[in-house]
Amino acid sequence: MSVIDLSGLKGGLRELPPLSLYIHFPWCVRKCPYCDFNSHELKSGSGQTVQWNPQAGVASGGFDEMAYVETLLRDLEYSLPAIWGRSVSTIFMGGGTPSLFSAQAMDTLLAGIRARLRLSPEAEITMEANPGTFEAEKFRGYREAGINRLSIGIQSFNPQHLQVLGRIHDGDEARRAIDIALSCFDNVNLDLMYALPGQTLEQALQDIDTALSHGITHLSAYHLTIEPNTLYAVRTPQNLPDDEVSADMQDAIEARLAAAGFEHYETSAFARPGKRSRHNVNYWQFGDYLGIGAGAHGKISSHEGIVREMRHKQPAAYIQAVANGQPVQSSRKVARDELPFEFMMNLLRLTGGFETRLFTERTGLPVSCIRNELQQAIQQGLLEQDATTIRPTLQGQRFLNDLLTLFLRDGDQ
Repeated sequence: MSVIDLSGLKGGLRELPPLSLYIHFPWCVRKCPYCDFNSHELKSGSGQTVQWNPQAGVASGGFDEMAYVETLLRDLEYSLPAIWGRSVSTIFMGGGTPSLFSAQAMDTLLAGIRARLRLSPEAEITMEANPGTFEAEKFRGYREAGINRLSIGIQSFNPQHLQVLGRIHDGDEARRAIDIALSCFDNVNLDLMYALPGQTLEQALQDIDTALSHGITHLSAYHLTIEPNTLYAVRTPQNLPDDEVSADMQDAIEARLAAAGFEHYETSAFARPGKRSRHNVNYWQFGDYLGIGAGAHGKISSHEGIVREMRHKQPAAYIQAVANGQPVQSSRKVARDELPFEFMMNLLRLTGGFETRLFTERTGLPVSCIRNELQQAIQQGLLEQDATTIRPTLQGQRFLNDLLTLFLRDGDQ
C-alpha cells in the first residue's frame, strides 16, 4: 500500500461541518442471527427471554423506559460543552428496537432534547421500528411527539426467509406495519435484504415489488453479509447464493428501483426525489454526530481536530457510567494521516461522489496530499474526476473495498 505524504501539513478545520444526533436504544425482542449491532434481548427477572406483547406495555418487558430516557438526557448534558452553540440538523433513533418505547417516552425525550440544545426547526427526526411492535395509536403518538420519518426493518416479506433470518414478524405483519406507518408519516424507509439463504432472483425482486406497491419513499437494500461475532458466523446458513447470483440480484434490484423513479444515491440506499435520508447523508459526507445511549459512537470536530468516542456498550454499565458522570468509555483524536482514508470510506459510498473542495473542508488537508492515490484510482477505472467533482465509476462502486484500499496507510492493514 502507498503511504500518503502529509509531511509539513498543519491540518485544522476552518469551519465545522453539520451536526447530527444519534440515540441508541439497545433492547430488542430477539437477537437476529446476522446482527452485529449493540442489541440485547429483553430478559425477565428470571433471565428468560421476554415474549413480547405490545398490549402489555414496555416497562414490564425487562427495562425501565423512563429511567433510560433520563439517562440519555443526562448523557446529553455532559456532552453539551463539546457542541456548545452548534445547531443539530437531524436526529436518528436506532437500535435495537426504539419502537419498544412508548410514545410518551419519546415525547419526554424529544422535549428534553429541545430544552438542552439548538434543534433546527426543519430537523429530520427518524426512528427505527420493527413489525410486531406496531400499533396505530402508538405511532400517531410518535408523530405528535415530533418524529417525522420512520425506518422499518422488514428484511423480507417471504415467510421462509423471515424464519431463517430469525425475525419475529411474518409477511402480513410487515404489510400491516407499512400501512400503519404511511397513515401517520409521509416519509418512510423500508430495510430489505437480498442474497438470503435459498433465495432466488425472482424472490428478491418480489420483495422489492411488494415494497413498491405500498408507495414508500425510501428503500435500503442490503446484501446479507456474515459478520464476526454473530450467530451466522458460528453457524453459517446453507444455500447462500453465490457471488454471480448475488451480483445479478443487485443489478436487477437497481434496475427495478430506477424504473420506479427511485434515485440510487448511496451504495445501498434508494430514494424518491427529495426523500434522501438527510441524517445518513451527513454521515457519508463526513459530517459530525454526537452519539448518546449504550454503545453509541460519535464523531466531533473542532478547530483542533476530530475526535471519535464510544459509550459503554452494556446497558447496565452505561447507565451506571452516566450516573457516575463518565458516559464515554473510549475517546481518541483521529490522526491526520488517517483522515484521507476515513473521509474516502464515507464519501465514496455516494454514487454521485463529492465536490473536491469538501475534502479540505472536512479534513483540514489539501487535496494535493492524495494526488497520487487519486491518479492510481483513475488509472484503474475506479474513480473519475472533473474540475469540481470526484466520483466512483460503476466499477468503483462494485469494487469499493479495492478502491478504498488505495487510501490506506501501511499501518492500517
